[in-house]
Amino acid sequence: MNNKSNINWYPGHMAKTKKQIIEDLKLIDVVVEILDARIPISSQNPDIGKYIQGKKRLVILNKSDLSNENENKKWVKYFEENNVPAVLASSNNGNGIGEALRKIEGIYNDNSEKFLNKGRIGKSIRIMVLGIPNVGKSSFINRISNKKSAEVGNKPGVTKQKQWIRVNQNIELLDTPGVLWPKFESEEVGLKLAYTGTIKDDVLETIEVGFSLLKYLIQNYLENIVVRYKLEDNKVKSILEEDLTENDKALEIMDEIGRKRGAIISGGIVDEDKTARILLDDFRSGKLGRITLETVKK
Repeated sequence: MNNKSNINWYPGHMAKTKKQIIEDLKLIDVVVEILDARIPISSQNPDIGKYIQGKKRLVILNKSDLSNENENKKWVKYFEENNVPAVLASSNNGNGIGEALRKIEGIYNDNSEKFLNKGRIGKSIRIMVLGIPNVGKSSFINRISNKKSAEVGNKPGVTKQKQWIRVNQNIELLDTPGVLWPKFESEEVGLKLAYTGTIKDDVLETIEVGFSLLKYLIQNYLENIVVRYKLEDNKVKSILEEDLTENDKALEIMDEIGRKRGAIISGGIVDEDKTARILLDDFRSGKLGRITLETVKK
């Protein structure tokens, strides 16, 4: 990853947002953390665990309709084995919203004695929804509150200001802007965030991101690529059996995809930028099938 990866990653308002969240946590009973089910670890702000200590927490594995079903089950088990209840959800179709509400009320009821000591019994459960930009946080809030409460957009970081939302007679929700973190733990994390669109496409080189995603898909979801782009099985097999580096093999397959999709420029050369964008768009929209980029380590 080149130096361009640091451009516009941590806007100046993020430090102020983080400070406000820490202050607002004093009012909160339960923290709901929205993660991308395709990248549950990479979409988790590593700073959040530090400043929600002592708060009850629920993880929502959002966009689970886009992720691998078997891996979804493993991730739910992973979080629950680490004493964090988890719910699979899709803000697009509303799946998991009812279960999320039941889990929130269950967490509150299980800690009723604690809240009684604070004089909170009989009052609404106060929850804070946290999540990095473009993880589907605002869409989840709109689903759980059954109205268009939070501003939603397809650009990372659309939610700008804090707002309280009445979910039902028992639950009040505090929405917050998506919070990034100053540095990537690794280049791999940065790339995964780019695959899913959390990092804006103008921050990293599109060809680099699309090519890197393709390499992962070749290793783990080859059939999805063959079917989606109507590639010839024998042609793909011969490429993979050639005495070439992994990068060269991936480049040949990328060229095959470009030709199949008509991404050609003058001279019959494959337009790598257009092909990379096709790959990224198809992955993000689910047209490549249900794909998980992070698996539970045994």
